[in-house]
Amino acid sequence: MTISYDESLRERIEANLSGHDRRAVSDPTKRHAAVAVVLVDSEVGEDRVDPVDVEGWNVGRGMPDAGLDGRMVDVSGGAAFFLCRRASRLTSHAAQWALPGGRLDPGETVVDAALRELDEEVGVRLPDSTVLGLLDDYPTRSGYVITPVVIWGGGRLDPRPAPEEVVAVYRVGLHQLQRTDSPRFIEIPESPRPVVQVPLGNDLIHAPTGAVLLQLRWLCLEGRHDPVDELEQPVFAWK
Repeated sequence: MTISYDESLRERIEANLSGHDRRAVSDPTKRHAAVAVVLVDSEVGEDRVDPVDVEGWNVGRGMPDAGLDGRMVDVSGGAAFFLCRRASRLTSHAAQWALPGGRLDPGETVVDAALRELDEEVGVRLPDSTVLGLLDDYPTRSGYVITPVVIWGGGRLDPRPAPEEVVAVYRVGLHQLQRTDSPRFIEIPESPRPVVQVPLGNDLIHAPTGAVLLQLRWLCLEGRHDPVDELEQPVFAWK
């Protein structure tokens, strides 16, 4: 069942965020970054074909599980969020799934950075008034503390991805986060912490993006205050 993109959803998410005792991470050894969790409207069936050469994007990536081919199809419908497929030629975190975002410039707030990166990476410009609140900070293995900024897009919007960074932007229905097989947790020998996997389309979304999306489900949709900052990333995302 899709989730209606309406005022009651906006009010519920904003209330859940404002009532949450947000976990902030202060680590002077890590750089601060922000990501934009942009909530938009979408239609069922508008994404039956992936617009990207997925086989080319998968080269050298390594698939996380049998039967998955990396296509992001049949995930739209109702209230949704923007998910980016990062370019495979980037020098860091290439060919990965991500939310629009990046590190803070000197003097920027997390809201400033999230809105700026949304404009630069996805071509969508929104004002401060669209921000509903912040999720918990997530410290990454690659040296960042990420602050997710939840934003109400106010409609469908029209993403125009910057091709040097993002090869496609997808509208993923929020109902997809509540699949019966989601989330998944696996063990790895390199860490005592469980690796989180969020199944979406024909792929698995790992932390940090997977952790952010899991809290989007737990807190914003279900009112749960469970922490996600201790959920592990796969080893390929440590650098």
